[in-house]
Amino acid sequence: MIKILISACLEGQPVRYDGKANGVEAKVWQKWQDEGRLISLCPEVAGGLETPRAPAEIISDAQSPNHLQVITIEGENVTKAFKKGAQIAVDIALKEEIKIAILKAKSPSCGNQQIYDGSFSDTKIVGQGITASSLSKLNIKIFNEHQLSEAEDYLKQLEEASQQASAV
Repeated sequence: MIKILISACLEGQPVRYDGKANGVEAKVWQKWQDEGRLISLCPEVAGGLETPRAPAEIISDAQSPNHLQVITIEGENVTKAFKKGAQIAVDIALKEEIKIAILKAKSPSCGNQQIYDGSFSDTKIVGQGITASSLSKLNIKIFNEHQLSEAEDYLKQLEEASQQASAV
């Protein structure tokens, strides 16, 4: 069975920065849960951050755009914790042979299409969070909680390909 790595907050765990959850209530989500497909992780908590915690955003250096830092609204550099959480996600993904993940949209860890720009002004930019980026480098397809239909279609494709491969 193909497993799906998910953000723990989407499973209803109160691990968001503000101590809240973003539980997903969709038929397909419940189906995956009942099938035992979902493996949940909060990379920020796994990386050592507490709940609740100060909001954090990714800031890039204009002179070195590949040099990213994660800074809280209070000015604390939490990059190491975010990178540690991303590495834990990578380790789980490799161990569980993860090919698909559903992560929290816009999160500095889990965002797959957009993240906040680092100004703490609610401005979003195209980009990925630290964990989403690390998982993408492993060719894991990343979706967010607003893309469950696309994730379901992709999972079906993976299962069909797996069945064809085992039939040969």
